[in-house]
Amino acid sequence: MSDSASEPPLVVVSDLHVRYGKTDAVRKLSFTIGRGEIFGFIGPNGAGKTSTIKVLATLLKPSLGTATVGGVDVAQHPEIVRRKIGYMPDFFGVYEDLTASEYLHFFAAAYHIPTGQRPGLIRDVLALTDLTEKHDAPVDGLSRGMKQRLSLARVLLHDPELLLLDEPASGLDPRARIEMRELLKELQSMGKTIIVSSHILHELAQFCSHIGIIEAGRMVANGSLRDIYRALSLRRIIHLQLANSSPELLTAMRALPEVAEVEEQPDRLAVQLHEDQSTPEDFLAALHTLGARVRMFQPDAMDMETAFMKLTEGKVA
Repeated sequence: MSDSASEPPLVVVSDLHVRYGKTDAVRKLSFTIGRGEIFGFIGPNGAGKTSTIKVLATLLKPSLGTATVGGVDVAQHPEIVRRKIGYMPDFFGVYEDLTASEYLHFFAAAYHIPTGQRPGLIRDVLALTDLTEKHDAPVDGLSRGMKQRLSLARVLLHDPELLLLDEPASGLDPRARIEMRELLKELQSMGKTIIVSSHILHELAQFCSHIGIIEAGRMVANGSLRDIYRALSLRRIIHLQLANSSPELLTAMRALPEVAEVEEQPDRLAVQLHEDQSTPEDFLAALHTLGARVRMFQPDAMDMETAFMKLTEGKVA
């Protein structure tokens, strides 16, 4: 996140329209992204995610509206914006005759990185993406996950402020998805701002600071996860075991303002919390105040799929 609340956002999209012939792929889309945020861009196929990302990547001109990166208009000054961004599409491309190092040397030259700086820089990005041992491996022999990490290494060569990642976890196995998620967290800790589109909703919920849900080219929800859950009145479930459960303790627990419902199950309690009134940590503190001896306390991840289904109707542009 930004160190200063007064710092202007890195990305500003205002009333963006993108048309293909008579079809509006993006309609009056507006949002901002602060420096250091990971913005999860969610929507069904055809919703307008890729079109919006391509506008920010200077690959597609807006039909109407504006988009800026670091205060620079993407349509008016694309050459300046390209120095600020790293764009990773949802396909890798064909580089059958290159090794991983040769692939990165090729793009370092394309970024006009001085020849003497390239070997050290390439070693750094290979280490960051955990590909050092694959530096001499042919690109076409790498796994899908390794190709995705190599593509990410490529966009890091010129040290961009903003990463535009279109479905980076597409086609990855569970281990590769976890590795990609941890890598994005590391890049955020290094100060990078990231826009990532994905259909894997529960994983986005684990590491994105903000979420934008788009349908039929329009933004239907935009904000922090907690803001979205609060607006939808979603509840978080806590699985709980108490060493000293009693009718009196359960009555006191049900009386807590943040508790919506307590369901008694054979081996545990399932407590539904109002997400807008408390956090799991606050609820645990309240239990200790009531004298509860907690044997198990397991919060469920907030249900991003439920939020998505409540906000969308399955429409495309």
